[in-house]
This record gives sequence, C-alpha cells and structure tokens, in this order.
Amino acid sequence: MFTKEDLALLRKKNISQQQIDAQLNWLKKGFPFLKILSVASVEKGILRVSKADEEEYRMAWRDSLDAGKKVTKFVPASGAASRMFKDLFTFLDDGNDVPETAFVKTFFNNIGKFAFYDALNETCRNNFGKTVPELIDLGKYKQVVRALLFPDGLNYGNLPKGLLLFHSYEEGNRTPVGEQMTEGTLYAKDKNGVVNIHFTVSEEHKELFELLVAARRLGYELKLGAKFRVSYSVQKPSTDTLAVDMENNPFRDEGGSLLFRPGGHGALIENLNDIDSDFIFIKNIDNVVPDRLKESEALYKQLLGGVLVKMQQRAFGYLGELTSGKCSNGKLQEILKFT
Repeated sequence: MFTKEDLALLRKKNISQQQIDAQLNWLKKGFPFLKILSVASVEKGILRVSKADEEEYRMAWRDSLDAGKKVTKFVPASGAASRMFKDLFTFLDDGNDVPETAFVKTFFNNIGKFAFYDALNETCRNNFGKTVPELIDLGKYKQVVRALLFPDGLNYGNLPKGLLLFHSYEEGNRTPVGEQMTEGTLYAKDKNGVVNIHFTVSEEHKELFELLVAARRLGYELKLGAKFRVSYSVQKPSTDTLAVDMENNPFRDEGGSLLFRPGGHGALIENLNDIDSDFIFIKNIDNVVPDRLKESEALYKQLLGGVLVKMQQRAFGYLGELTSGKCSNGKLQEILKFT
C-alpha cells in the first residue's frame, strides 16, 4: 500500500507505519462511544466556591506566586479566521451586488463599530480611492469585503484569529494576542513582575506573531507594569492525521503524495508537555474579553489557581504520610475518598 516515497514522508514526520495502520483501522471501524454516567453538576465534577472561601483561595494563589512558582499561559493560536467570514465569502460568490442575507446586512449596518474599521477604511482609500462609506453609497459592497478579506487588503480571510483587531480602545485597538498579554498581568504575573505566555502557531504565521509581539511588547510593559516572556511552538507533524477517500483508502494529492491533515487541539498535548512550569493556564486565542470584563474573569482564574494549590498541598501531604509508613486506617480511608 505504501511506496518508498510514502515511507520517507512518514519518517520525516516522525510517524510510524504502525500509527498509520492504527489510524486507518479507526477510520474503518469507527471510534467507541464514551460511557456517560451522569451530567456534570455541583459535587459531580463542578466545585461551587462560596463567598466565604473566595479570599482563602485567592490568598493561596497569591502566596504561591510570592513563593516564586512559575506560571505560564498556554494559548493555542493557530486557528484560522476564515470561518468567521464564511458568510462574507458566500456574498462575494453569489450573484447579488448588494446585501441580501441578514448576516451581511447586519455586517454593513454595523461596520463602523468593528475594531478593524479604521484600518479597513484606510485600505479602501488606498486600493479604490474611496472610503468605506463612499463605496457603500455607490453600492460597491463587494469592494469593501475584498479589501477586508483578500491579500491585497487586510487579508483577514487568510490570517489566524490572533492577528485580527478584536476590541476597540481609545489608546489603540487590540488583537487577541494583546488581550492575552493584558489579562495575564491580572493573575499570572510572578513575584518579579514577569508574565510567561506560550503561543502555539502555524509555521507560516509564526513570524507575523513575532513581529506583532515585538511591536507591542514595550508599550504593554510600560502601561501594565510587567515584563513579558513570550515563546512559540508549532504543532508537531507527528500528530498529523492521514486523509482518506470515501472508501477509507489513503488520499493522495495531484503529485501522488499522501495527504495529511493537522490534528485537532488535543494534539497540542505534545507541545504542552514540553512546557517547564509549575502552573499552566490553557486558553484559546480568541477566548478574550475587553478590559471592562477582565476583573471578573481574573477573579475566577485566581480562584481556579487557588483551588489547584490547595488540592496540590493536600495531595502532597497525603503522599508524605503514605511514604512515612505511619498512615492510620482512618487516614487511608480519607485518602481513598480524596482520590
């Protein structure tokens, strides 16, 4: 089934033939369903923190930071923005020159509210010699969309979500990268004022992320009173999945080479495992809120960290008692309930 060229490609990706055989077997036989025992609820996977306990958990988290523990924000950031604009792509391809669908009408009715509006307006002026309102008045809606999505404009249709202007502020609009850096200072800043952030990105966009961070880092550091230590990694080729045809046979491109697809976010467990840190917060790149909502968000991140610290202290205490050889039967029962 596999040629010498196929095997060479597998070696390059660090994928064994056994892994490929397993993938093909899963696709042919299907995946087993999870056995669901119950819905998640309070005391069944969900912890409800009382107001009385909030300060205790927040203090535990602050004490951990003051003790020099290293915290890292792990941010999957390779997700493309193309799905955000699928209705606009459809509009470009249909036969209508003016908006007909509710989505496209809403987009144009509110276009001035988007954080990217000023950049889009400038792009339209440069590309077509007219502003966004002028193009709309002339019925040139598709020129506006092209300026937003295509490479000769803002290229938002091809960029990852992390590089798009998301939120508007008087001092300058912010991308999700900027929002992730900003919120990190509220719960992940160590005793030396350092915020560690790790972005997983695609190889083709890594340089753009580096350029954006380099351009914004100093301004954020001066404004927020923090130092940012930013690192990057690319999803490992060894986590790619072989594409198949309708008969579950390996799919090949026009050149006859095997076609692979990147694994889902679960594949980033490999990248996560490479992070050397005491605590890691995982948060998707576009899961961000504007500044007016960050205080509430930071509270729950601190509580989450505090709960983890308390659980860790308890677990380590139990381990100490077990290894001492002086663990009573009552204590063993307590440990069993804990696990």
